[in-house]
Amino acid sequence: MKEWLIFATEQTVIVIDALALIIIVIGTVEAFVSAMRAMFFSPTGHERRDVWLRFGRWLIAGLTFQLAADIIETSITTSWQAVVRLGAIALIRTFLNYFLERDLSEARARQDEVTSNV
Repeated sequence: MKEWLIFATEQTVIVIDALALIIIVIGTVEAFVSAMRAMFFSPTGHERRDVWLRFGRWLIAGLTFQLAADIIETSITTSWQAVVRLGAIALIRTFLNYFLERDLSEARARQDEVTSNV
């Protein structure tokens, strides 16, 4: 039974990491295309800010999926070295997620401020 749970957990981690990769790749491609369009066809900076906000949301979603995979992976890890490594990765991803979310909140607040003044 234990071997089956370990196998299922390992496969689940692979699937969740793949989902995170897909989310980040789609967000990156969408942001690249939108940024190119904004650079050449948008005289104002509003569309560029919208691109950044959308890209940030994609990244937060991808980081959240990766963090979920890390948490699941720690449930089957047997060595302390691996637990510390996974903990460090999870901590880094959590900090990235926090600061990215903070930047997005500040950008949203600035954008709301600008639109309310118009």
